[in-house]
Amino acid sequence: MNSLEHLLLDVNGITLSLYTAGPPAGRPLWLLHGFPECWHSWRQQIGPLAAAGYRVLIPEMRGYGKSSAPRDPAAYDLITVCGDIQAAMDLLGHSEACMVGHDWGAPIAWHLALLEPQRVKAVAGMAVPFGGRPRQPAIEMMRQHYTGRFHYILHFQQPGVAEQEMDADIPRTLRMMMHNTSAAVPKDFFLQEKPAGAGLFDGMQDPGILPPWCDAEAFNHYLETFTGRGFHGALNWYRNFERNWQRTEALANRHIEQPALFLLGDKDPVGTLEAYTLQQMPKRIANLEQHLLSDCGHWIQNEQAAQVNRLLLAFLTRHYAA
Repeated sequence: MNSLEHLLLDVNGITLSLYTAGPPAGRPLWLLHGFPECWHSWRQQIGPLAAAGYRVLIPEMRGYGKSSAPRDPAAYDLITVCGDIQAAMDLLGHSEACMVGHDWGAPIAWHLALLEPQRVKAVAGMAVPFGGRPRQPAIEMMRQHYTGRFHYILHFQQPGVAEQEMDADIPRTLRMMMHNTSAAVPKDFFLQEKPAGAGLFDGMQDPGILPPWCDAEAFNHYLETFTGRGFHGALNWYRNFERNWQRTEALANRHIEQPALFLLGDKDPVGTLEAYTLQQMPKRIANLEQHLLSDCGHWIQNEQAAQVNRLLLAFLTRHYAA
């Protein structure tokens, strides 16, 4: 991995921990991680992107690692989190950027493209598609559809409930999340039916070992992200569906006009959960390139790092050359 510089930025009322690599004069390229991951989830992209001439910027998103983790769930809505990156861009003097996001990082990347049509020149999302603002908050639809049944997002709603389960054994939680949403299990294994009062990991497999795409050194970075603080900040991202819907009203009719890349694993359960959004995405993104990666679960940039790097670099060469 290229030499990394670590910064602590005072932006948007928080401290944002930021890792950077690549030539200082290179075109800025932001890598936004998701749940429950860390900046190091981009470890297999940092070197190739920096070597291609990009100034790579990898924040620890609000709620993670050395970044601030407010207790109030309302501090984690999409517009506020986008504001962290916008303020960091202002502080660093970025007049242009490309945004790349995975999992929760993808909605941030998509919304930054909407909010910053002049500065964000290209955008890439992995795992989570963009379908525009829904007719009602997504959490309301989940509550209607999953009455009496378990859904992990519904399970995450009440502060303290999921934290108690996940914080009890952080290494096990991370192993379980990595394994049960990867290509190592049957498609949609993570979405198996169980009653509403079930625990997150009821019916799941504990492999007892790390996946082949995350060695012990890399896993230590994940552990450092959550040790001593637990998952409350990360889980708070899920407690803002109503607030997100309210705060994005002004963006409801906007389309993403910038060149956009979307990557999805063929065994990613998010593909099932977001089937309707996947259908709507070409209607909301004018210049969209999509790829479905074979034998790949949710952790796309590590499960299929070589494919991701090839597709991402080719997209950047066409639309955001270093």
